[in-house]
Amino acid sequence: MDRSRGFAGGRLTAGRVLRALLVACVVSAISLTAQQPAPGAPATAWPQFRGSLALLGTSAATLPPTLKLLWTYEAGDSIESSAAIVDGVVYVGSQTGDLHAVNLSDGSLKWKYRASPDGIGESSPAVAGGLVYIGDITGTVHAVDVATGKAAWTFKTGGEVKSSPVISGDLLLIGSYDSHLYGLAAKTEGYVHGTPAVVDGVAYVAGCDEILRGIRVSDGNEIFRVSSGAYTGASPAILDGRAYYGTYENEVLAVNLKTRRRAWTYRHPERNFPFYSSAAISGGRLFVGGRDKMMHALDARTGKEVWSFQTGARVDSSPVVASGRVYVGSNDGKLYVFDAATGKPVQQFEAGGPLSASPAIASGRLVIGSQDGKLFALGG
Repeated sequence: MDRSRGFAGGRLTAGRVLRALLVACVVSAISLTAQQPAPGAPATAWPQFRGSLALLGTSAATLPPTLKLLWTYEAGDSIESSAAIVDGVVYVGSQTGDLHAVNLSDGSLKWKYRASPDGIGESSPAVAGGLVYIGDITGTVHAVDVATGKAAWTFKTGGEVKSSPVISGDLLLIGSYDSHLYGLAAKTEGYVHGTPAVVDGVAYVAGCDEILRGIRVSDGNEIFRVSSGAYTGASPAILDGRAYYGTYENEVLAVNLKTRRRAWTYRHPERNFPFYSSAAISGGRLFVGGRDKMMHALDARTGKEVWSFQTGARVDSSPVVASGRVYVGSNDGKLYVFDAATGKPVQQFEAGGPLSASPAIASGRLVIGSQDGKLFALGG
């Protein structure tokens, strides 16, 4: 059922379209700030892209010292969407156009929802209040019942949706290539439980118009903008009053959200390649992959490089930090595990196909999809 424009009654009251963000192409994801250090994902769930509203890319889960392959699920085509994990179920989109719900315990299929024959790209699902939300390449946003796999509602935007949805209270935020950031009422007949609380109610978005914006969630008004100096495909991570993200001008930026000025800029002295990977922040360090085929660890305060490691291909996958280790995929078909403190590689898992999706971690297991259509679960 298409709930694509404003209407009253039914299962959805359509929310406001937030017209404040008019950019050449819209952000790849959204981040919500907190003045105090924001928690990452809890140990038992990974409810959205990057695990938490602040997009920190961290998990409280404990993984075993050595990961073993537990199961493989065949999705039928490339997986570029990063998984969400809630209540023992893995949700992930694929280029078949399907949203797959797979049991975390054994990889068995719970249900499969056909979103679009044109495919689901990089939009990663978010789960809240008994619904799973995702966007597709045709520009449609879907809300799907987690129990039945049936559509609760759909909303049609004017362009491709690569942005990943974020739930703030009863509001669903998502960007589209029609140059808009949408605020849709996520409320249905059941109560919507949000992911981690939004302390200040501000969304920070960095996009293809080279601008980092702060947008008030309650009314969609833009409250500030800062020049990034370049096209941005990465999503900002927010911690301690700073936004951290990479650009296509081969830089990683730290922006002070109070002064609205750059705190630092990192550029590799020899290898000049874009940063598409979204950063993870843990223990005073920022971890980010680059199209220079390298994994970088930077001091979050100063932007100085602490360590780096060269993989066999570009790193578009966004790293996740858990239990003092960094987990990230590479287009060389390997999942890399590093000691976060030293950068020492402690394990490599051969997936075969390129890994541009990002890991999701919950309940002692790591899940990641590959471009050859396989979804892997690793654990003890």
